[in-house]
Amino acid sequence: MGVTPARAADLDFGTLRGGSYDTPAPVGNWDGFYVGGHGGWTSTSFGFGNVFQAPVANYFRLTTYEANLSASTLLRAQDARRDGTSFGAYAGVNFQFDEFVAGAELDYTHLGVTGSTTDAIARQKVTDGYWQALSLVGEAKTRLDDYATIRARFGYDAGNFMPYVTGGFAIGRAQITDTVTIQARGYDQATYNSNQATGATAYVNRDGYRSFDPTNVSRSVVADPDVVQRTREKIVGGIAAGAGMEFALTANILLRAEYQFVQFNDFDGHKANINTVRGGASVKF
Repeated sequence: MGVTPARAADLDFGTLRGGSYDTPAPVGNWDGFYVGGHGGWTSTSFGFGNVFQAPVANYFRLTTYEANLSASTLLRAQDARRDGTSFGAYAGVNFQFDEFVAGAELDYTHLGVTGSTTDAIARQKVTDGYWQALSLVGEAKTRLDDYATIRARFGYDAGNFMPYVTGGFAIGRAQITDTVTIQARGYDQATYNSNQATGATAYVNRDGYRSFDPTNVSRSVVADPDVVQRTREKIVGGIAAGAGMEFALTANILLRAEYQFVQFNDFDGHKANINTVRGGASVKF
């Protein structure tokens, strides 16, 4: 038997050629349930509308101060903004259809922020010989402890990244307080001036005084102011919307960056717009 040397042409290196190892780029799999936590920075704009109008109008409903001085329209509530941190948790489910992803998400956010506004004003006027004066000090507060949203999500599978938009409904807990300090007084100026001119001590019709000197009003004692306050716990509803980017660190660990807007509009004259930029991490099952 002879020995036949092996030749290069006899060796099959086909399985070692680079072309046989070319595989498609991995496509992200976003299907499944997930739970996670989030934290971020929140800016809340509080609106107060005409929160002082109703308590003042109700206080003066049986008097002439509303007609003569338009008492309920004098205080003006200003908007306020408060910034701070927020944190919470979220859970959801994704369904993938080729490169598109649709799902639903529920999240909870602890906020614990309070917005407030104050105003003060004084007015006086003589109507048909009767002098009237009033001073008003108003303060309104809105405290938002926490809120939750339930939203739909729609994303696009870009491999390990998924940009998405989201929108739905929000529900929150709020405590609102409206306080108005009212001091009103008046007297029959025509009779008072007559007493001063003639030296008489005729009775002077008046209101809002603890004691009244019919010949020297500066020695009269004004009654203590009244405080009208209403405090209520409210469950408030609103809308939620946002957008973000999710990154699959591994097949089961997801990171995200997100912007969320929540609006709670007109609960007893109060309202709140919440803008949050936050990050989160979740585990997908």
